[in-house]
Amino acid sequence: MRVLGLIPARGGSKGVPRKNIRSLCGRPLIAYTIDSALNSKRLSRTILSTEDPEIAETGRRLGVDVPFLRPGELAEDTTPTLPVVIHAMEMLQAAGETYDAVCLLQPTNPLRRPSDIDACIDLLEKTGADSVFSILPVPDSYNPKWVYLQSARGGLVLSTGESEPVTRRQDLPRAFHREGSVYVTRTNVLFEHGNLYGSNIQGYEVDPAYSVNIDTLEDWGIAEDRIRKQIALCQ
Repeated sequence: MRVLGLIPARGGSKGVPRKNIRSLCGRPLIAYTIDSALNSKRLSRTILSTEDPEIAETGRRLGVDVPFLRPGELAEDTTPTLPVVIHAMEMLQAAGETYDAVCLLQPTNPLRRPSDIDACIDLLEKTGADSVFSILPVPDSYNPKWVYLQSARGGLVLSTGESEPVTRRQDLPRAFHREGSVYVTRTNVLFEHGNLYGSNIQGYEVDPAYSVNIDTLEDWGIAEDRIRKQIALCQ
């Protein structure tokens, strides 16, 4: 199976300005994602998609391919992820490169391990799923069987639509949320379903110690603390 690793890194960022090349424990943020991708055993090729020349140059210096610059209209605050992925796949197809699947690797998840990338691709291949993404368990207090939504009339209804919540915690089914560090999608699903998921989805549970999603300066501090601890353990 040929799988493309795709790292999207635009220049604009409101929560943490220029975060993709901002120094995190002495290295640009994107360096961590580039390292995990280049050390993956299952990715056939990894590229960086950006509209920003400085980010492109930083990526090249760190060893990742930057075969094109993304159009500015695909790098706005409101730009969805799917058009960015489609653009990259179409650019490579026009150059004669085809892939069975694409693995989306957001730079805002710097703790992901190469083994997590490989495990998601292995799971996609083994199960025949349309897509696989990394997941974490939902705490019991946020389980859909216990979560209420506000109705149009102002009352509360269970998010599952059931009339009564599960009584005992031990009887709650396991629930998960998207962790965000790895998304693997078959190429035909991107173009035929028009999304990153398809209808047959599998989840790969990651170790929470290697999970952080940087959206704010507070998240940045959490990432710094965890990376420093990992560095100390390796010394």
